[in-house]
Amino acid sequence: MAIPNMRIPSRQLFIDGEWREPVKKNRLPVINPATEEIIGDIPAATSEDVDIAVKAARRALGRNDWGSTTGAQRAKYLRAIAAKVLEKRPELATLEAIDNGKPWFEAASDIDDVVACFEYYADLAEALDSKKKTEVKLHLDSFKTHVYKEPLGVVGLITPWNYPLLMTTWKVAPALAAGCAAVLKPSELASITSLELGEICREVGLPPGALNILTGLGHEAGSPLVSHPDVDKIAFTGSGPTGIKIMTAAAQLVKPVTLELGGKSPIVVFDDIPNIDIAVEWTLFGCFWTNGQICSATSRLIIQDTIASQFLDRLLEWTKNIKISDPLEEDCKLGPVISRGQYEKVLKLISTAKDEGATIFYGGERPQHLKKGYYIQPTIITDVDTSMEIWKEEVFGPVLCVKTFKTEEEAIELANDTKYGLGAAILSKDLERCERFTKAFQSGIVWINCSQPCFWQPPWGGKKRSGFGRELGEWSLENYLNIKQVTQYISDEPWAFYKSP
Repeated sequence: MAIPNMRIPSRQLFIDGEWREPVKKNRLPVINPATEEIIGDIPAATSEDVDIAVKAARRALGRNDWGSTTGAQRAKYLRAIAAKVLEKRPELATLEAIDNGKPWFEAASDIDDVVACFEYYADLAEALDSKKKTEVKLHLDSFKTHVYKEPLGVVGLITPWNYPLLMTTWKVAPALAAGCAAVLKPSELASITSLELGEICREVGLPPGALNILTGLGHEAGSPLVSHPDVDKIAFTGSGPTGIKIMTAAAQLVKPVTLELGGKSPIVVFDDIPNIDIAVEWTLFGCFWTNGQICSATSRLIIQDTIASQFLDRLLEWTKNIKISDPLEEDCKLGPVISRGQYEKVLKLISTAKDEGATIFYGGERPQHLKKGYYIQPTIITDVDTSMEIWKEEVFGPVLCVKTFKTEEEAIELANDTKYGLGAAILSKDLERCERFTKAFQSGIVWINCSQPCFWQPPWGGKKRSGFGRELGEWSLENYLNIKQVTQYISDEPWAFYKSP
């Protein structure tokens, strides 16, 4: 039985450690994608609020309670945030499910990852104290040099709607661990849990201004944040077109950016897979998890022709068995996409594929038992040509396109036939072949005999039009540190470059 609908907490903008009404007092409706009903609203920040938040962040860096903290002191805040998130896990998972549309158990799993991520960066913050100053050996005895790691400054963090609190944590946790002060701008399509993070930070006593949270539209809040002269860096996860705009705006101030953008990742399946059902499940999980709204989704199935027919038959049986329902229902495995706009975009891409000559092998429509909500059946498209839009463009919905191959060389060519380069997967029992593909894949992430597992310890990011820079692991911490060279002249002798008068 579905859990009754609920309204969301009413919040303002989180600036300088307190809730503050937007200067223009604007608010945006929040729509539950499973019911299409308005369940509350969020504040809509504008450039005036951005300026207030950036100034609060800059002040925080100049105060002893944040700007002069050690890594060990910051670790205490991060662990306190983790503990409070864990305490509120059921509430946060429910808010995420009704805001974003993902199945409740997936949302709960995301909250678990949020807790682990904050704890992980607490450990790295502590370790940073011993790595803050590193000696560099020189070839001259008259000088002594060390490298000093310091917080980069005020950072702007712009996050997407598919993993609302988790993607926020991927940026906030390392930024705070490094000692930066942050201004977070979450997607207007799923901001509820990011605002709740503000309440958690207030409850644990995070120093004012260390984290500021501005909800609102991209052009009204995100753009002013990117172009603000007192923001030292932008970290963005989202679409390619928006990433290009951010990079262009940041370039005017020579402002560093980290971009994690879209993908059209391949999953290559060979006929030597030892268990077809295991391979089928990984194929489904790689594309339909999180309602298909994953930047790294392995949405291009490249299957060896010798097993294609058998594999597709079994894939069809498994796909028909996926429970599509309200995200709050028990055993839901596929919920709605995020919004009406996304719903229409996905259906249009499916329709275009059919018009271009592809076959809708399964799905492609609204599930008949769900009359409301932005639901789309898990969709499998065959007879795909590499010139088709469905092969080239990111769908960001539960849509898998299929193409067969004969040889390794053909499979590699098909796998790399994309402007993106985020993830790639290979399923084969031949580990030497897997190693060849690992080297040949033009991607930042490779999965062998699986798809989509994500951990907070290894780096995450892509190449080509999937962006640059790495999140997670120690690599993400480095994103928020300035590396300063400090050189000292230690000789008693004069430098003797000029002739003494």
